[in-house]
Amino acid sequence: MDKSVFKAVIRRVRAREAGPAPHIVALIPAHNEAERIAAAIAALHRQEQPPHRIVVVADNCSDGTGTIAEANGATVLESRDNPHKKAGALNQALERLLPGLDGTDLVLVQDADTVLSPAFLASAIEAMDRTVGAVGGIFYGERGGGLLGALQRIEFHRYAREIARRGYRADVLTGTATLFRVSTLREVENARRAGRIGGGSSYYSLASLTEDDEMTKAVRTLGYRTVSPPGCAVVTEVMNTLPKLWHQRLRWQRGALENLRDYGWTKVTAPYIIRQGLMGLSVLCLALYLVFTVWMFTRGRPEFTPFWIAVGLVFVAEKVVTARGAGWKSQLLAGSLAVELAYDMFQHAVYLRSLWDMLGRREEQWRAT
Repeated sequence: MDKSVFKAVIRRVRAREAGPAPHIVALIPAHNEAERIAAAIAALHRQEQPPHRIVVVADNCSDGTGTIAEANGATVLESRDNPHKKAGALNQALERLLPGLDGTDLVLVQDADTVLSPAFLASAIEAMDRTVGAVGGIFYGERGGGLLGALQRIEFHRYAREIARRGYRADVLTGTATLFRVSTLREVENARRAGRIGGGSSYYSLASLTEDDEMTKAVRTLGYRTVSPPGCAVVTEVMNTLPKLWHQRLRWQRGALENLRDYGWTKVTAPYIIRQGLMGLSVLCLALYLVFTVWMFTRGRPEFTPFWIAVGLVFVAEKVVTARGAGWKSQLLAGSLAVELAYDMFQHAVYLRSLWDMLGRREEQWRAT
């Protein structure tokens, strides 16, 4: 028997033993996603444990998103006078849906450009014990996008490896797909209303560019664990142009920095703050390395010692091995080193620009990607 089929059978047996399954509502915020919404809904219908209801939140759509969603079996809710983008649309939907749900029921929030693996919901429910407040997906990049798409797929595969090494702890409840217990969402809302957590008085923060990153910190501040088990794989869109990638990553990085500033130093945020500091150190080290390399070449023919050659080969080997999940072509790309070095420099530029904008208190910008 195929391993995936065997696991599915085991899940069904455990589900029967555990009693009635919780009610699941899938929530898809969408802004002009007519080209992708049908695939997202179809993947939900293919789930081993499908949701009982699929709701598409059509937010200021000017295309056929709502019509296509209804034709594929989803209920459509339209946002009303929403200036707060995705977070505002989600809050409006949750405020309308949650009063009719029990605390033990589950809400899946997923992006319209994302396709869930068939085992996602079953795996997430299995991982949802009393200590877990939410279960996030492990995202992989879709095909296409040329060289830029390949670099993003390598990056996402490395992030998946990092999650596995951490015992599937989720440092970010990815916006691509996350399953929440209703009671956890209500606790978040109550904490915001009481002033223990900032970001407004509803479920998702209206003060953050990265509502998923902020929600992670909110859930963990309330004392819950956040996890991303191996069965919760999703395939999501990759940016196919540098300007799109720049604006996406600038929003992610700026939002992460702003969230840490707003929460301050706590036992929850301390690892994130340290990680941001280490990122700054890596920016400095790479800059010094490049300056030293240029200086060596300006002095004439550089000398290559066995020691530094060995160090370089170890570095290349690490790049190749960690790109293994993305395919042999990606491993060849990683082994070239030069292209990935340029991609790293791009990421560092995003970090520096985000830090500069935050320190200069420049107005945050949200751009569709």
